[in-house]
Amino acid sequence: MRLPLQYNLRNLVVRRTMTLMTAGGIALVVAVLVLTLALAHGFSATLVATGRADNAIVLRGGATSEMMSSLSRESARIVAADPAVARGPDGEPLAQPEMVVLVNLVRRGDPSASSNVSVRGVDPQVFALRPDIRLREGRMLRPGMDEVLVGRKLDRRFEGCGLGETLHMGGRDWRVVGTFDAGGSGFDSEIWGDREAFLPAFDRVEYSSLTLRLTDPARLADLLARLEGDPRVRAEPQIEREYYRLQSQQLAGVIRALGLFLVVVMAAGAVFGALNTMYAAVGSRSREIATLLALGFPPRAILASFLVESVLLCLIGGVLGCLLALPVHGVSTGTTNWASFSEVAFEFRISPGILAIGLLASVVLGLVGGYFPARAAARRTVSEALRAG
Repeated sequence: MRLPLQYNLRNLVVRRTMTLMTAGGIALVVAVLVLTLALAHGFSATLVATGRADNAIVLRGGATSEMMSSLSRESARIVAADPAVARGPDGEPLAQPEMVVLVNLVRRGDPSASSNVSVRGVDPQVFALRPDIRLREGRMLRPGMDEVLVGRKLDRRFEGCGLGETLHMGGRDWRVVGTFDAGGSGFDSEIWGDREAFLPAFDRVEYSSLTLRLTDPARLADLLARLEGDPRVRAEPQIEREYYRLQSQQLAGVIRALGLFLVVVMAAGAVFGALNTMYAAVGSRSREIATLLALGFPPRAILASFLVESVLLCLIGGVLGCLLALPVHGVSTGTTNWASFSEVAFEFRISPGILAIGLLASVVLGLVGGYFPARAAARRTVSEALRAG
């Protein structure tokens, strides 16, 4: 015979002050958990969305990022001529060498704060190679001119990145003639300019990487095998999207680990709060427990009833915690990508899966915090319960 759920709900309402205090503690734990997971998810999603599955990025063999890579013009020409590289309508390979450097820019409204931003040298066919990216406002670069395009997440974050403004980089002034929208990917945190104008300005001779369109992504292995057998080239291709996904793993893992450590510490306090609440409930309802036992409710029904009450109490906190975290969804922030040492702007992303994890965590806290008080209530005899009351 089970106790009705209404019995537990009524007890939570009767002890509303203690219910709200305990639920508030659980809500903070769940809110921190949800925000931590949303932060890591947003960062990962931004980099995973960067690049295309049918594009390959070619770095120098052994290099783990564009910052550590250099490709000679001859190497880039040899790779671009490979039969695995797709051709454009004009018959030319859909491939472009790129040069990537870091520049330190001052944040808007705070001259004392600055951060590294990726600057990428591209050529006019960059939008053909990355059709998901579109010009947002302004116009396209003119080859050989001191002009740049700025990702949409930079114009309000750094001085000189607004349309029509001027950036001083590489000892020269570069006019912002347009902004582009990369659909929330990592390219939104970059500055693009004409590659051939960037190379002498930043005192570079070689490229950082080569981005190309594959005729078929399955032919990447063929391209890799040919490059490994060519003594003239020391280059290693990989799928562009996979390259950016791997770049997100380390920092996203650290964010999750630090956040979960904080959550575990806070959860320990929340469990003690639930324990106190449920022990107080058991202590104040000794006569009720004695009555229930006298009416024939078995100890396991008493245990289950107090466990359900504890879970309901923490689930209320879980729902409150999720509601507290929800307004942060879509809020932009930025952090330094450890792979490129440049700032990547991204958004908190709270998914249904993350909310489910938050609610599940509150249920687990309720079970842990309610088990011992529930067991103590279930072990009482009628006479003990009456004496305690």
